[in-house]
Amino acid sequence: MTGPGREAVTGPRSGDPGREEIRDARVGGMGDERAIGVKELGHIVLYVRNLARSVSFYRDVLGWRQVVGEGSIGFPAAMFSGGRTHHELLLIEVGEEAAPIPPGRRVGLYHFGLKVGDTDEELRVMLNRLVNAGVPVAGATDHGMTHSLYIADPDGNEIELYIDVAGVDWNDPDVLLSRPKALRL
Repeated sequence: MTGPGREAVTGPRSGDPGREEIRDARVGGMGDERAIGVKELGHIVLYVRNLARSVSFYRDVLGWRQVVGEGSIGFPAAMFSGGRTHHELLLIEVGEEAAPIPPGRRVGLYHFGLKVGDTDEELRVMLNRLVNAGVPVAGATDHGMTHSLYIADPDGNEIELYIDVAGVDWNDPDVLLSRPKALRL
């Protein structure tokens, strides 16, 4: 990742394998800065206590395709992809003694959303899969533009499993600001 105008700071930044902190020595001169910006969420990296347990949850319960197996990248980790890109999820094992996610209001990740289909029927199938696997469903919400189920992974990370409601104009402020309602599937 280093190159002209970039300097690598010695060693991994936060203890992550292979990660270097990059400081950009240049200011300006980067082309059309108006065209540069976030295009999409690329991937999520989660620290997990038990890799095998988390792989089973994300692969077998949620149905995410595993693209890299446990430990095959030189440290205990696994990658998953929905087919949009090389990977959308990376799990890194940190061991059973790792501190848990504190309950209640806190700074940091609240939840992440995973689109599981395009229809309420597909969301019902996912709900049945969760129930059959013994995964508690913390909530079911009609957001107007999405229908969502809320669950937690084995380490307590909250996940929204959703479908986009067909025919909804996402640019309509009334839809974006509509009050959530209980979802009946």
